[in-house]
Amino acid sequence: MNQSAESKIKVLRIIARLNIGGPAIHVVYLNARLDPARFESLLVSGTENPGEGSMLDYALFHGVQPIVVPEIVGEATFKPRDLKALAKLYRLIQREQPQIVHTHTAKAGFLGRLAARMARVPVILHTYHGHVLHGYYSPFKTHLLRWMEKALARITDGIVAVSVQVKNDLVAYGIASADKITVISLGFDLDPFLSCQQYKGAFLRELGLDDSTPLVGIVGRIFPIKNHRLFLESAAIVSSKAPAARFVIVGDGNLRSEMENCARELGISERVIFTGWRRDMPSIYADLDVLVVSSNNEGTPVSAIEAMAAGRPVVATRVGGLPDIITDSENGYLVPPRDPEALAGAVLRLLQEPELASRMGQTGQTMARERFAVRRLITDTEAFYLKLLNEKGIETY
Repeated sequence: MNQSAESKIKVLRIIARLNIGGPAIHVVYLNARLDPARFESLLVSGTENPGEGSMLDYALFHGVQPIVVPEIVGEATFKPRDLKALAKLYRLIQREQPQIVHTHTAKAGFLGRLAARMARVPVILHTYHGHVLHGYYSPFKTHLLRWMEKALARITDGIVAVSVQVKNDLVAYGIASADKITVISLGFDLDPFLSCQQYKGAFLRELGLDDSTPLVGIVGRIFPIKNHRLFLESAAIVSSKAPAARFVIVGDGNLRSEMENCARELGISERVIFTGWRRDMPSIYADLDVLVVSSNNEGTPVSAIEAMAAGRPVVATRVGGLPDIITDSENGYLVPPRDPEALAGAVLRLLQEPELASRMGQTGQTMARERFAVRRLITDTEAFYLKLLNEKGIETY
């Protein structure tokens, strides 16, 4: 028997912006796929920064109409607009009376948890999809952010980390004790990537390349922490030993023009293709021989999981949550951060040994299917919500 709207568990989920990337996909799935007989979900988002792209159309396609609070802007600064955003969130929470407020990303976590506390919401949650507690900002700002997150953790009933490594980082930085942090891995609709071989050759033909051209790619925001310069420096080394190889940068961001200049300075601009944001990712992964993640810090990059599901080996820096999804020499290689020689060496080995690359890709595909299916994410999240509500003495049916 279906529950009435009055007896459903209302969840108000807040994210700073629906920019292209894993957190946006994550919240859309949660809003769209939680058991509708038991949960009612609302999504609140802020506005995207220039060059980040928007996933509003993706949300709407899945039947999720976000409530936009334009004053929520995903920046590690505090401005008068933040007070306006806080007031709007407080009024919204007062009107909707959710049992759960679940925040995602740093700025939404700050404003949303404060507003939920002011409105006396029974259960307050925050998910760390990664963190900005190392490698993003100056030592002073980093120290301030860590202090702020510690304070926010005290008014948070449950903290979710998307990987074991993210949890370990949060504990190491003193944000919260280990028993307060639950790991719930990301989940995705992987079917388009599991079956992407049907598109084989289409992307290469679009680029005017022969079907036999080795293609190495990187996917994501062109942003300092992603370290596209390292990707390009390693591409120059690979090019000197595998001149037929080509390199594709999928995504956009405020460093795009700088990276285009970098490619020219390295003498490889004719070998590097910048595509901007793309929606046809399965067809792109179908033609990649290797996916690279060159970041200085990471949570759980969606691109690595998508590449695994597509049967593609991944070469990634050993940072953040990457060791939780890349097992060195099994579904790819982990290399030291900021080391173009090591990164290039791993890519070259995969290009030169296609049987090894195929074996690693198949291993990764099996791992992705087992660990990152969207149904598992929904089941884990529903169970966690019910556990926290029961601990608060709130009846669930």
